[in-house]
Amino acid sequence: MRIKHLGPLAVVLATMGCGATQDPPAPSAPSTPSTPSTPSTLTVLATGANIAGANGIIFSPDNQLYAASVIGSNITIMDPDSGAILRQLGASDGVSGPDDIDFAPDGSFYWTSILTGEVAGLTPNGELIQAANLGAGVNPITFSDDGRLFVAQCFFGTGLFEVDPKGVIAPRSISDDLGPNCGLNGMDWGPDGRLYGPRWFTGEIVSFDVDTREMRLEAAGYKTPAAVKFSSQGELFVLDTGTGEVYKQTAQVRTLIATLTPGLDNFAFDQNDRLYVSSFVDGFIKRVEPDGSLTTIQPGGMSHPGGVALLDGQIVVADLHAIRFFDPATGVETRVNRNVLGVGKVGGALNLAADGSNLILVSWVDNDVRVWNPASGEILERYSNLKAPVAAIRYAGQLLATEHGTSRVIALGTDGVTSLFDLPAPTGLAILQDGLYVTDRESGSIYQLGEAGELLTAPKLVVSGLTTPEGIAARGNDFVIIEGATGQIKQVSLDGAQTLLGTIPAGNPAPSSAQPPSMIFNGIAVNASGTIYAPSETSRKLYQLKASD
Repeated sequence: MRIKHLGPLAVVLATMGCGATQDPPAPSAPSTPSTPSTPSTLTVLATGANIAGANGIIFSPDNQLYAASVIGSNITIMDPDSGAILRQLGASDGVSGPDDIDFAPDGSFYWTSILTGEVAGLTPNGELIQAANLGAGVNPITFSDDGRLFVAQCFFGTGLFEVDPKGVIAPRSISDDLGPNCGLNGMDWGPDGRLYGPRWFTGEIVSFDVDTREMRLEAAGYKTPAAVKFSSQGELFVLDTGTGEVYKQTAQVRTLIATLTPGLDNFAFDQNDRLYVSSFVDGFIKRVEPDGSLTTIQPGGMSHPGGVALLDGQIVVADLHAIRFFDPATGVETRVNRNVLGVGKVGGALNLAADGSNLILVSWVDNDVRVWNPASGEILERYSNLKAPVAAIRYAGQLLATEHGTSRVIALGTDGVTSLFDLPAPTGLAILQDGLYVTDRESGSIYQLGEAGELLTAPKLVVSGLTTPEGIAARGNDFVIIEGATGQIKQVSLDGAQTLLGTIPAGNPAPSSAQPPSMIFNGIAVNASGTIYAPSETSRKLYQLKASD
């Protein structure tokens, strides 16, 4: 069956210019089985966040801190003082892709799943509640004091709804035009009984009478407001993700409370009005002390590491909301280019490749490919309205990409998109001995697409018998690949012989068919001496592997 995975941010899905396509040949007999081989070293070069992007946070009635993670697809429960993780709720508990969370008066807690559109909850005795499905984009969630449940959409929708917590009565629309591109984000109830929320792309704070549907402007002039919360004293606080700042807002005065880093997601007050802030870019949770200083509750760093490349003596990792540079000798993070969702220059890159002194950035979240110059910070090329692109490379001067949304390899240029090859799920791209090769995640194969700088007329099967191969790189006269579903790093020769070099944690599956099957690309890179670098999206670590020849 062909994969037709479309990224949820695909606003424009019209097919651009297409050329002739070819079906791949049927796989031949299985390749040589993998032969275990003990690597000389497999070490962790760099360690990232404990949470795969901290999104909504809330305190439970017993003052435990709950943090949702969309990409981690779990809810982490922790001690708010020590940061000790007490428990994680995931797929086995019915939790999938949670973005924001809140507690009902009866002690049940509910979450929104932005990628699937679900509004769901768990009762105190662990029973799963399916309250609604509003389509991709459902984001902030809040209960009123009398137990009414309200949610809104952001990035994939612009609506505000009242939802029946039991899922019996159909959701009631309060507003369906809060855009552009996002309705409200992190919401809270004011002492006046109105529902307050930020408008991400307008810089405004607004409030609603949820019964009359009347909206009122409360404040303006923020860069990218992501959340609002009220203290127990009825004071309004605003989190600006574009600047990384937290403010207290009165009717006429805005007071800076704390400065963190751009890419913040949400915040919450505990029972003593201590303020905790989460970051979707860096995955940290920090407490803001009365003097404005910060105490780390959960450390930050790599939150969604995917593709990896080598550029100017640095290891570069695509981390969805950040491009991170590491010193290969020490593993020290030397540079971070953060991206604020929807407004950042580098976009939500999940994969990358070196292109001379530039980097090719690939994002199925934004459905685009960008060529970025790290020295100048400028975007030199951008190709938008693609369909779940997962990898890109420049071959013989031509920019090529793989699309999981169309199951094809495409060429990108000023004239648009040209379809080159059809494959079940073309994934990673690499050049070996002037030939162009692609992994196919679904069929477990490697195909040759080009030779001596020229594209072939049809894909040529060279290796079969792999399991979900994603990242691919040249190592001498062989390939090095990583299998997303197993975490196995293998050296593969052109004759199909496979050698197991090492194993890192396997990747996470996508929460729904609306995303590419691996969700986050599992990348791999090799330096001139044969040292292998591979990030793990699940452990949020960068591994270094020096394998025996």
